[in-house]
Amino acid sequence: MTTDTNSVLNSVKEAFAPVTDALKNLQNLEVPEAARDFVKKTAGTAKERAADLHAGTEKVTEQAIYQDTEAFFAGIDKLASAKSLNEAVQIQSDMVRARGEVLMSRAKSTTEYLGKLVADGAKTAQDNLSKVATYGKNA
Repeated sequence: MTTDTNSVLNSVKEAFAPVTDALKNLQNLEVPEAARDFVKKTAGTAKERAADLHAGTEKVTEQAIYQDTEAFFAGIDKLASAKSLNEAVQIQSDMVRARGEVLMSRAKSTTEYLGKLVADGAKTAQDNLSKVATYGKNA
């Protein structure tokens, strides 16, 4: 290599020396116990909420399936009692409208429920984070 090339390489090495040192020190960086506890606690809370959500959705899903089945067979009974094609079309239109309203209601309830879960989770995370920050200042 030429002297110019060595000079450029040395300049680059010198310029990046602080970054190289920082990366070497990063490997030995210790994570505070409060931060580890925070992560464990938050993960445990999230796991519990996921289990609760799963249990709750199973009940709600079963109930929704039952209601949908009941509505379907009630609609079939109404359609079977239609005395004209116009009456059958009107019954079908009413059924479709009613099912659409039920679906919209379910979507609204689901959105409200998920919004509450997110807000509660954010509040818990914020509280835990403030505890970690307070602990870090005291340590």
